[in-house]
Amino acid sequence: MSTCLVTGGSGFTGRHLIAHLKHQGHRVVALASQPCGADETHRIDINDQGALSALVSSIAPQQVYHLAALSFVGHPTPLDFYRVNVLGTEALLQALGKLSEPPQTLLASSANVYGANGQAVIDENVPPAPVNHYANSKMAMEYIARTYAERLPIIIARPFNYTGPGQAEHFLVPKIVQHIKQRANVIELGNIQVSRDFSDVRDIVAVYHRLLNHWPTQAISGSIINVGSGEAVSLKMLIHKLQILGEHPLEVKVNPAFVRSNEIPELKASTQRLDAWVPDLKRFSLDETLAAMLEAAPAEGQRSG
Repeated sequence: MSTCLVTGGSGFTGRHLIAHLKHQGHRVVALASQPCGADETHRIDINDQGALSALVSSIAPQQVYHLAALSFVGHPTPLDFYRVNVLGTEALLQALGKLSEPPQTLLASSANVYGANGQAVIDENVPPAPVNHYANSKMAMEYIARTYAERLPIIIARPFNYTGPGQAEHFLVPKIVQHIKQRANVIELGNIQVSRDFSDVRDIVAVYHRLLNHWPTQAISGSIINVGSGEAVSLKMLIHKLQILGEHPLEVKVNPAFVRSNEIPELKASTQRLDAWVPDLKRFSLDETLAAMLEAAPAEGQRSG
């Protein structure tokens, strides 16, 4: 039974990944601010080099999944993105690099690093062009990681948009789900003409596990892989699907305050590398994901204070 270290364990992706790893028979140690289902949970700041190194040395993990990050693009303090996403990653890699047997390590980056590049389908060779602090911090994280690629076996995953049960309501899809489940009449959103490549979080964590548990023969340390569905759906169509599944009409009002000046019109992954490195991947359809989110969301009058 191998030991897996998961950072960001109490986050949306972390909880799903820990459940998946446990189901696969792994022992899971998590860095998390709250209980998250891991065998061990440690409340250690990712920037606390001493505490982080001591923990890594004591558990000597075989696999590391680095999910800890500030991921809400609208976060009001730009410096936080760099403190957590860049310097926190370097602190972790320094600790891992001291182990006598370096663990296979997956770093969760983001497809946001591609920015508004004008490509209809984005593969791993498209030059990054980040347009916000979140994306810039993820790009910087990747460059930091490459300086450790000779010491650690690292795969850098660039997931496109994903969602699923348990995602926080300040993210777009859960916000829409909640309005429909609560039978609201109106929702205020930004630009709904943009198109995104949506995956289910359960598919994302399955890919992460497969990449480390069955390291692709084509991958070298520092390799990048896009993780997405290969299909782009407009937010307008997504809302339409939710209205049908939830059997509730919803009037959409565009709030100019929610419209970003640097909004990327379309993001869609090329899945050629993903299909080669993680063959026979079974996916949830978008309708299945949205139905699961509607089922998990509290109904009208059931929300807690």
